[in-house]
Amino acid sequence: MAPATAKRTLYRLAGVAPTLDAMFDALDHAQLTALDAQIHFPDDRLRAPALLITAAMTSEEASWCREVARTTGCRIVEPVRRTAALLLIAVDEDVYAIGYDQGYRLLPGRVKDQRFGLTFAIRQVDPLQVRDLVSQTLGEARTDIAIVPGGTPVLSLGLREHAQIVRRLGGYLDRLELTRARSGHSAVCSADGGCGLSLSLGIEPDDLLADIREIARVCRDTAPQPALEFVEHIVPVKDETVLTRLGSTLDDILGAPPDGRLAVTVPMDQWDDHSQARAFHLKIASDEAGRFEEFDLGYVLHRVRLQGRGQRLEALRRGTVTLYSHERAAPQDQLCVTPALRWLEASISLGAQRFCLLEGDWYEIGAEYLATVRGTVDRLFTPLPSVDLPAWAAGVSERSYNEHVPDQRPGYVCMDRKNVANPLRPTDGFEVCDLLTPDNTLVMVKHAHGGSGPLSHLFSQGLVAIQLLKTSAEVRRRFASRVLQESNGRHTLPDDFVPQRVVFAILLKQGTALTPETLFPFSLITLAQTAKALEPLNVAVEVVGIPEASPASNATQKFHAAA
Repeated sequence: MAPATAKRTLYRLAGVAPTLDAMFDALDHAQLTALDAQIHFPDDRLRAPALLITAAMTSEEASWCREVARTTGCRIVEPVRRTAALLLIAVDEDVYAIGYDQGYRLLPGRVKDQRFGLTFAIRQVDPLQVRDLVSQTLGEARTDIAIVPGGTPVLSLGLREHAQIVRRLGGYLDRLELTRARSGHSAVCSADGGCGLSLSLGIEPDDLLADIREIARVCRDTAPQPALEFVEHIVPVKDETVLTRLGSTLDDILGAPPDGRLAVTVPMDQWDDHSQARAFHLKIASDEAGRFEEFDLGYVLHRVRLQGRGQRLEALRRGTVTLYSHERAAPQDQLCVTPALRWLEASISLGAQRFCLLEGDWYEIGAEYLATVRGTVDRLFTPLPSVDLPAWAAGVSERSYNEHVPDQRPGYVCMDRKNVANPLRPTDGFEVCDLLTPDNTLVMVKHAHGGSGPLSHLFSQGLVAIQLLKTSAEVRRRFASRVLQESNGRHTLPDDFVPQRVVFAILLKQGTALTPETLFPFSLITLAQTAKALEPLNVAVEVVGIPEASPASNATQKFHAAA
């Protein structure tokens, strides 16, 4: 019989020792008492320290009954009963938690490892089959959500890697030894990772323990997928001196009239709760909570301004936001409790540096820009180029090289200087590409021996050509006609042709191999910007170096003869 699995969300607890006492102390005892929760001790089958907490979130009357009675005059009383179970289990050196039904609400947010699920996802999700992605933009109080049920390359989502923090990522798993892979249900596994990790886990004790250990191994021993490693580029500020200055500056801002530098944000792991919430209790520097229908920034700032200088930020850290699913705010209606500071986003400058407070952590805006540029460019250099271009002989012009590539690579079409009318200015023409491969890849060729200018022009040429092909039916028609003409009728493009790949093929100065390190600095930035602009158009970008022929090679002799 195939092993049984069920889709669950797994959490890893931060700062909780793998003992029964530590697991018990990590819980919200006031909440458990209010719910009359029961604590159980699993038998030896798990072979690991574990606690099981169960509770019933009951109500004698559903929240909608009185509303319906006032609207219709019909007195209806329907009870509500929701169950909750939370399993805490120590596996090796870490403690994990799995919620059943409403059980995840019994796990305090303060003990959750906020990046556990995301850490796994960027190491295991296939970057070509990303199904959903949630990101927050630094300094803009904005969250972007992309959902593609069938999966799509992450590069097509148009992320600004140096300015956006990925909070959740889901997709198809690339390689994984989990129970699901042995179940026989499907060869395809998927996962969704943010704070928690949602995926199919084994139900039998040995299967569950094996799955958790495999997940832990991936997080511990595996590097991020190259196309997803940018997720870890943006990290919180660690310099204690800078953090102290930021805290002091924010404390002063909290004591002054609002000036637009503070905004509300919803903590990523509370999104579902936020959508269900009907009551917000805000407790700031008081035993009494302010009660509202939604998060009230004005009330929070008013309470904080009442505190003395140096105490305002601490009041936010100690303050709480409690969400309830019903206006009556009974214990069984509680959705979550989070620190108030996680609900505020702040933008602050220290001299020329700009910082953003997001979910309680400080980030420097733009600090990772150069690292992001390099990471973007690195991904464009593939170990196995998709095109095989002949060597370029010394002394051969760019035009002559392009014209004679089809002599050595059958099926290639030379389109160098074979212009197509520009729809924006019909009296002018523009060059779509230098070479067209048999599989309709556009190849842009350049001998870069005069600085970054020629390469910047090359990248811009590629971007403009693809944008026009994507948007203009007339350009597509004219390009197809020109290709048919230049290939003497041997190469036919479909009427609706749009490019799927562009290759920038570059020959550097004599003896220099083309790598991200040998490109001119301005060319690196222009190339990264071009790649980013083409990602939303679903056009793959690749950069290849053209080999330089040795003086005695046959290629040199052929090119010299042809020239």
